[in-house]
Amino acid sequence: MEEKDTYRTISKPSEETLFKEKGSKFFGTAFPVKTEDEVARCLETVKEKHKSARHFCYAYQLGTNQIYFRVNDDGEPSNSAGMPIYGQIQSFDLTDVLVVVVRYFGGTKLGVGGLISAYKASAKMTLDKSKIIEKTIDITFEIGFDYKNMNKVMRVIKEKNLNIIDQKLELDCKIFISVRKSLVKEIRENFNSIYEVSIKEID
Repeated sequence: MEEKDTYRTISKPSEETLFKEKGSKFFGTAFPVKTEDEVARCLETVKEKHKSARHFCYAYQLGTNQIYFRVNDDGEPSNSAGMPIYGQIQSFDLTDVLVVVVRYFGGTKLGVGGLISAYKASAKMTLDKSKIIEKTIDITFEIGFDYKNMNKVMRVIKEKNLNIIDQKLELDCKIFISVRKSLVKEIRENFNSIYEVSIKEID
């Protein structure tokens, strides 16, 4: 089986959706996120918008090789909010995404089963409205070489259509490139075969 080198995420924050159940209102929004700091900033934005709401329940997943996820019920009964939201992130096969569902209580208790289906429905509605995109999983490399080998290095970069993300061209030159995961072995071999040129992976 070929190793997967693409992942699905969303391209921009979704429009806010509204799901109603027995008077309770559930406002859902999805955000593309890469770090926990971004998650915190997005949550602040939502809290700022819904100052009088009691429950800000959410789930997020980060990463492609190593997956990290977190769920939060924010005062709702255990596993009645965060997990149903996370279940939708999984069923849409997304990562680097945060889904927040804000609940305004409508006076009628929904019970745990009712909450689970309401949070699930709200998260699904939100992700249905999100713009889902596919991205490649890229690995960053540092290519090190002397100035005299510049042409050889640039030839490989041009032939393989590699993406340069940074460069420091002095006597000792360094070029940083991002390489799609499925091409890593081939690109590593290409540069290793050039005399006096080094290639190393950057975290």
